[in-house]
Amino acid sequence: MQDKAKEKVVQNLDLLIDNLVSLPAETEYVEFKHNFSQAEEEAKDICALANSAAFHDAPAAYKIWGIEDSSHKIVGTNFNPKTKKKGNQELELWLRQHVSSNCYFEFHEIVRNGLPLVVLKIWPAFNQPVKYDNIVYIRTGSSTQKLETGSSRETELWKKIQKEVFEDQVALEDVAPTELADILDCNAYFDLLDAPRPQSPETVAHFFLEEGMAAAQDNGLISITNLGALLFARDLSKIPTVRRKKLRVLQYDGNGRIGALREREFSQGYALTLDSAIDYIDAIIPSRDVIQGATRVTRGAYPSIAIRELVANALTHQDFNMTGTGPIVELFDNRIEITNPGSPLVDVDRIVNDPPRSRNERTASLLRRLGFCEEAGSGWDKIIAACEHFHMPAPAIEIQQERSMRVTLRQTTPFKHLTPQERLDACYWHACICYAQGSHVTNQSLRERFDVKSSNAAQISRLIKEAIEAHLIKPVNPDTSPRYREYLPDWA
Repeated sequence: MQDKAKEKVVQNLDLLIDNLVSLPAETEYVEFKHNFSQAEEEAKDICALANSAAFHDAPAAYKIWGIEDSSHKIVGTNFNPKTKKKGNQELELWLRQHVSSNCYFEFHEIVRNGLPLVVLKIWPAFNQPVKYDNIVYIRTGSSTQKLETGSSRETELWKKIQKEVFEDQVALEDVAPTELADILDCNAYFDLLDAPRPQSPETVAHFFLEEGMAAAQDNGLISITNLGALLFARDLSKIPTVRRKKLRVLQYDGNGRIGALREREFSQGYALTLDSAIDYIDAIIPSRDVIQGATRVTRGAYPSIAIRELVANALTHQDFNMTGTGPIVELFDNRIEITNPGSPLVDVDRIVNDPPRSRNERTASLLRRLGFCEEAGSGWDKIIAACEHFHMPAPAIEIQQERSMRVTLRQTTPFKHLTPQERLDACYWHACICYAQGSHVTNQSLRERFDVKSSNAAQISRLIKEAIEAHLIKPVNPDTSPRYREYLPDWA
């Protein structure tokens, strides 16, 4: 299978080179070069080609070493991207550090007529213009130049880029309908929808085109979009635009990140891997025996439904435009941390009660239809309710430098061992969940939430007073007797 894939890449590169050398001249998104020049100049070209591809709505830009730029004659090159260095650093690593993180590119090597060529494929800029050392470059004809700030061309480039949605962008090109099932698990799509599997590859391709998981090309072949790759790829590692979006699960020995016990990457698309990832996490979290009635049962330290909702949220609502990072689940002896790239689109303090907003509408919509998540905003209700049922501290939500969102779950903790802040947080989220369900907080409901005996009601009364003073909750009717008083979130 690998040999067949390599052969197809070579064939596609042969066709690509034939098409490009037949152009009458270099374009804003195609450049030919005999040999490698200076790393700084090549980085500027990469930046300019990515921006020019976006500006001209091209599916990709290309730079090819080993072709004479004036005659387009194949002359070969002495450039080897695998061995080339900038100082003591590998060239590719240096390039990725100096061009902005929204730049995707990939080197390919090929031999034509016994002469070595290097093909650099560069995906169009998305989210914002690509920069080299914080400067934006673009192509004018066959020359690379700085993009003038405030120019009409800069305005037009931004308009082009902001129309682009990551899910709609091309992940792989030139795929025949008969090859689609080799890259995506098409049968899983129909099985998850409980729909019959079509027998014809063309019919299968039709459904993926209709879903936006593939796009038609002018040459009769199809492109797989990032949406299709993210959800149904058999191996995300083989698709450059999404290879860093794999879900990772790490388990540590102790409460720090020094000693890793095990690590696993889930390389398949999210629709293929979510269930197995949850099963894997459930299998390695601590468990204990509890008595339910007259029966002893084994229960995990964390509610499975909360883990499932949090992992599904991390996959669905991550910021795909942030490159070099993906969703990660980390398990420690005393907690689980679930992190995804990008900050949330809603105020964290109102995440239970505000209307839901999805950063990736196509992904969220399709995962909802496939039964993996909801767009009704009830996910956080389930997470909070599950934590309360397990008498755990409320989930802790952190926004890290506006680049990522981390949710931490801690194991069941008696009320007396909770920190003052953990008690206040749990009280606030209890008020939010009650409000979402059309009810109010009472001393009794908080005692049940914390598993506190009625004889210790005074502890809960003090917590309520502290929560009011902290402007987290307020009484529904201040004139009601304290014994029967009800409370709601302070913002309600």
